[in-house]
Amino acid sequence: MSKSNLCLGKAGEESAIVFLKDNGYKILARNYKSKFGEIDIIAKDKDTVCFIEVKTRRTGRFGAPQEAVLKSKQRKISRVAVNFLKENKLLDERARFDVVSFVYSDNGIKQNLIRNAFELDERTIY
Repeated sequence: MSKSNLCLGKAGEESAIVFLKDNGYKILARNYKSKFGEIDIIAKDKDTVCFIEVKTRRTGRFGAPQEAVLKSKQRKISRVAVNFLKENKLLDERARFDVVSFVYSDNGIKQNLIRNAFELDERTIY
């Protein structure tokens, strides 16, 4: 990944934190890592633990940013999420997967929050 893409990704994550807080989320963790991978943001939305993937692009030319959260990425996020819930004794809590996307262009910033963007991959629990 190029330095410019890393900077864009970091800018997207910073924007996502502000955006989520403005929408009532309480941030629990950022860039949570386990042996299974990483989740950009973990937050609480009322009584629900939310595992949030942030996707940022300069253009929509190759599709919407959230379309980059493929099944393989969903499985990885699911594994990390289950690990987080176990580690923090939160397995009885409500949980969901959200995606926040940003497209930075000359016309400004287009942001999108997709609640329940995908379901838990059940194979990750066993």
